[in-house]
Amino acid sequence: MIVKSLKTVRDYIKFNESQKPKDHFVICPYTNINISNENFRKNLDKINYYLTVQKKQKKSSILCTLIENSLSSVQLMLGIMYSGMIQVPLNIVAGEEQLSYVVNHSAAKIIFVSSKYLNLAQKITANIPHDIEIIEINKDSFVDQLETSYEEIKVDIDQHDPAFLIYTSGTTGKPKGVMLSHSNILAGGKNVMLSHKINTNDRALCVLPLFHINGAIVTIMGPLVSQSSLVLCERFSVTNFWKFISKFKCTWFSVVPTIISALLNKFSEEEINSLDLSSLRFGRTASAALAPETHKKFEEKFKTTMIETMGLTETCAPILSNPLPPDKIKYGSPGIPYGNEVKIVDEKLKDVPRNTIGQICVKGPNVMKEYYKNSEETKKSFIDDWFLTGDLGFMDEENYVFVRGRIKELIIKGGENISPREIDDVLYQHPNVVEAAAFAMPCNHYGEKIEAGVVLNKEKSLKENDLISHCKKFLGDFKSPSKIHFFNKLPKGSSGKIQRLKIKDLIYK
Repeated sequence: MIVKSLKTVRDYIKFNESQKPKDHFVICPYTNINISNENFRKNLDKINYYLTVQKKQKKSSILCTLIENSLSSVQLMLGIMYSGMIQVPLNIVAGEEQLSYVVNHSAAKIIFVSSKYLNLAQKITANIPHDIEIIEINKDSFVDQLETSYEEIKVDIDQHDPAFLIYTSGTTGKPKGVMLSHSNILAGGKNVMLSHKINTNDRALCVLPLFHINGAIVTIMGPLVSQSSLVLCERFSVTNFWKFISKFKCTWFSVVPTIISALLNKFSEEEINSLDLSSLRFGRTASAALAPETHKKFEEKFKTTMIETMGLTETCAPILSNPLPPDKIKYGSPGIPYGNEVKIVDEKLKDVPRNTIGQICVKGPNVMKEYYKNSEETKKSFIDDWFLTGDLGFMDEENYVFVRGRIKELIIKGGENISPREIDDVLYQHPNVVEAAAFAMPCNHYGEKIEAGVVLNKEKSLKENDLISHCKKFLGDFKSPSKIHFFNKLPKGSSGKIQRLKIKDLIYK
């Protein structure tokens, strides 16, 4: 149910309490802490009082968090927004240089940090030119550290006020700060609810980090706007994943392809048959392309519907999703638009016909308004109101989009544009391949040649020539890799997305 009068995170927190005060909003399985909508609102009022009165922070102050998934991380995330301030989630797995850049660029006033990352916080702020306070907190009970005496501090928040400043991974340069308003992030949550038909009885399993857009929007804002609940895990655990779904009666989950591969290679048929997954409606995957063969294997093995989706940091996560059955799922596609418009354009930014590859563009209430302090990059990223994603793909006659890779990742061999995704999909068809990513290397003859990084099932062995021959069978000589490199693991970003442009650095450094 979408209530039009609710415009901000604060509105939804108060509304959910009024409708379902005693119902759980957040369940923390590792600590056995469950918190109701009523108590959650009270805790956010405590945070608001603490920030406003004790720490003298004002509306639109920028505050960072460096905390693993926990009750404190979700309460601070929403508490900062509830107070009319802007939260910056720091990527725990990013390098010190990138983190220091984010803290400096955002001009944050405070960093809330769990004990585990206190040393890291001190390192990344050591050379920051502006004053910044580091506040160490208990990851499970930050609110318990605050004074018990407080009063509600009213804040005048507009739907267009900034709420969430999240930085891109910076794999091709300095991280870009994506400034998202209350309206943006709530639209992202509504798109999740709309595409997956989330209702008040649903319960999400959250295993993705809240410092990433997928975890923050899909499994926090989705339940918030749908008045449902979530089970918040500190991290993904292949051992506990299905146990938590069974124990807490989760109805859906959101993961990335690397997690799907991990689950596929862990469980025997006997173990699967012993699982009680009767509550589960579906799973969803995002952040990277899901190979059709892997998709089908997962559904067959776990008897669970998997929905492939697509989103970006700049669009508050989902822009495309496959619909739920009995509607049609198309393997190899992240689906159709929900809650926004999508079109495909050519190099001159003109619309192209159906089934023609071009750049994917998106327009809607979920799309950011700007890159923070970067007007030049903002201007380059929009044509009229359409955001240029940098992703290549085509749209078929039924509005399903098929992604063919990033523009910067495109392989140009002998003047022909080759999508690395096309090669990845063939590699994944081999039963011994767990992870795969094709990439370009310089070549005197063709300009660029094709190579690939591959991770094999630990129990299997495979020779390079056998895998190249497998590719030639489906792709022919021209599009097949000339060389295959075997890895124990491929480089990944914080979301679990394989960073194919970094593979060559590992090989040829």
